[in-house]
Amino acid sequence: MGGLGTEEKTALISQIVADRKAIDVVVLDMANASSITDYFLICSGGSERQVQAIADAIDEQLKKAGMTALGVEGYRDGRWILMDFGDVIVHIFSQELRDFYDLERLWANAPKIDLSREIASVTPHHGASVG
Repeated sequence: MGGLGTEEKTALISQIVADRKAIDVVVLDMANASSITDYFLICSGGSERQVQAIADAIDEQLKKAGMTALGVEGYRDGRWILMDFGDVIVHIFSQELRDFYDLERLWANAPKIDLSREIASVTPHHGASVG
């Protein structure tokens, strides 16, 4: 499923969602909290269209890296899209549903992790930034 390890894949997805202006990106280390995956990446979009755009960007960029999702749920509604990459499960929420389901509280025993160092090592440089 591609050449990236779990941390690098999670860092790449974190960078993709940040580039798409996802709101409140959180990565939970699920290794000791659940047997279903190593990481949950949770983020929000400001609209159904943005939620779908974030999922599209993840799909496109990971396909370029030789990886595809094992499954995707909720894309049509654009309110909660779940993308299963095996060792990383991505939850992209509308803010309303994120507040309602509150996965961070549900999985409070899973530590939040900072992937900023890993993001720096996998982020392709796209030339000069505009700003």
